Amino acid sequence: MSKRSDTKRWLAAHRSDPYVKAAQSDNYRSRAVYKLAEVDDKDRLLAGARCVIDLGAAPGGWSQYVRRKQPDARVIALDRLPMDPIDGVRFLQVDFGEQEGLDALMAELDGTPVDLVLSDMAPNLTGVKAADQAAVMQLAELSLALCSDVLRPDGALLIKVFQGEGFDELLSDMRSRFARVAVRKPKASRDASREMYLLGMGWQGD
Repeated sequence: MSKRSDTKRWLAAHRSDPYVKAAQSDNYRSRAVYKLAEVDDKDRLLAGARCVIDLGAAPGGWSQYVRRKQPDARVIALDRLPMDPIDGVRFLQVDFGEQEGLDALMAELDGTPVDLVLSDMAPNLTGVKAADQAAVMQLAELSLALCSDVLRPDGALLIKVFQGEGFDELLSDMRSRFARVAVRKPKASRDASREMYLLGMGWQGD
């Protein structure tokens, strides 16, 4: 089958996707917002959050959701891709995987404790399963490592992962650092996607 046929089929499925339609109706930038919304509804993730970091934020749907649910919260969004401004969101166009990006975030926080770290980061997928798995797990590990520097006691972390090599080790690591850890597969995640989310609540430190 030609690439053009594949593209047409993807576009047709995309346009009929109920979450795409909902995002358009609710004026969100992406369907991915409903993944966060489902976890928030189930786990009260944003309850009382005053400072939130959104890693891999572009195009900005998760930051939009946080602002709507917690309009007084401080939201810092990071992505190496550009992102259109969102009222009340401080956006840093940096690569979080590089020291320069981490330094920019730490300077922006200036010692402010963080209540919640969100990461919907994903690498550019190559189609090589082992390489893609390693790349997405590296991003998840970086997100967990950030918690040691910024997360307040009892804070929370939500990160995208793929089940496969490195998953069990990361799950075990999170269980040693959070009071409660859960695996979430939101309904808004596409059936064909291997993605799922690890949720850690009640940060206890290293």
